[in-house]
Amino acid sequence: MVLFGITLNIFSSERFPPPQFESGYVRPEYTVPMPRGGVWPLIDAIVLLSALGIASWLVHKKRSRRALFGLMVFSLAYFGFYRKGCVCSIGSIQDMSLFLFNKDYVVPLLTVFFFIAPLVFTLLFGRSFCAGVCPLGAVQDITLIKPVKVPVWLEHTLRYLAYVYLALAVWLAVMGSAFVICKYDPYVAIFRRNGNLDILIMGGILLVIGFFIGRPYCRFLCPYGVILRQLSRLSRWRVRITPTDCNQCRLCEEACPYGAIRPPVHEWPEASYANDKKRLALFLILLPFIIAIGAWTGNSIAPSVSRTHPAVALAERIWMEENQQAEGTTDASQYFRSSGETIGSLYKRAAVIRAGFEKGGWFFGGFLGFILGGKLILLSLRPRQRDYEAERAGCVSCGRCFRYCPKEQEKIEETGGLSSR
Repeated sequence: MVLFGITLNIFSSERFPPPQFESGYVRPEYTVPMPRGGVWPLIDAIVLLSALGIASWLVHKKRSRRALFGLMVFSLAYFGFYRKGCVCSIGSIQDMSLFLFNKDYVVPLLTVFFFIAPLVFTLLFGRSFCAGVCPLGAVQDITLIKPVKVPVWLEHTLRYLAYVYLALAVWLAVMGSAFVICKYDPYVAIFRRNGNLDILIMGGILLVIGFFIGRPYCRFLCPYGVILRQLSRLSRWRVRITPTDCNQCRLCEEACPYGAIRPPVHEWPEASYANDKKRLALFLILLPFIIAIGAWTGNSIAPSVSRTHPAVALAERIWMEENQQAEGTTDASQYFRSSGETIGSLYKRAAVIRAGFEKGGWFFGGFLGFILGGKLILLSLRPRQRDYEAERAGCVSCGRCFRYCPKEQEKIEETGGLSSR
């Protein structure tokens, strides 16, 4: 009981208590959900863990698309509209990044749990979190009306945007500049039914695109999905379309709106073998140069990116005011001048921050260069595959392909139920 009480206290403690005012000051209305105390954070953790377990069971044992759809509706209602997008596994990337690089930053235990739990389940069962637990994935899956196939070359090109978004979000979070994943979440404004007009418009546009393109945010933008994609390559169990031998009917390929079904490749075509081999060797040689170019590019844009930090932006504004290159003052500059801090101190603080951005720029660009070079290398490989199979990384375990497989229907008739492989 003592341990239970300590756990609740950790979950519910308020890290930054609001100041007490003796005047008639009225605090503005919050546009984000307030932290819940008492037993409620523990309930959120239990609901997440239960939903992950149920989703994994429905995908690998029950193999029921209908039941997964019901779980998606529940997750959308609970984690989306009821909890209003908080706590979010996707946004927790920023908290964890800042926690790892800033010893003074304290991350709530609930946030750590929401970050780690889906990763553990992905290593075991594939992307069951995407299948029926993530509210962002649910709202896109439920609103998919008439799916249109995305060309393979365009799929790979757009997917690179998610890596850029992940790297940028980590970079800005580590530097204490901004939490861009939360700030520009396209669906959280819909869940909370408030927010900036530009975010509401962006969410509406993505919803409309999602009527025809399956899960556009998940596939091309989601930074947490990038991590899940790579972990799912190592998953202990993965989605298999048919419980017996594939009869090459291609119905599963037609049923998948996410381009996650890969056709069989029995042998490397003799006509293209030599060219593909040369291309693979070329990309392996170019990989260090691609990484170096990416790192240099990241370092080059660092001064511009550093302006997203309030201290750097303030220092530049003060410099412009001091040198008569800006008219008037801003609220921030007025507050600074009344704070008692010297201009020289502000400039030094901004210089340290900018140097940190420049150092981070090397890693930002190098990471993206490594990903780009790695993708080019992987696209040059042709692993042998006997049947039509769901791609480990790209499959979101939605279960749409199960009921389209004739072999699946035969298995149902023979056993009176479904079994996993």
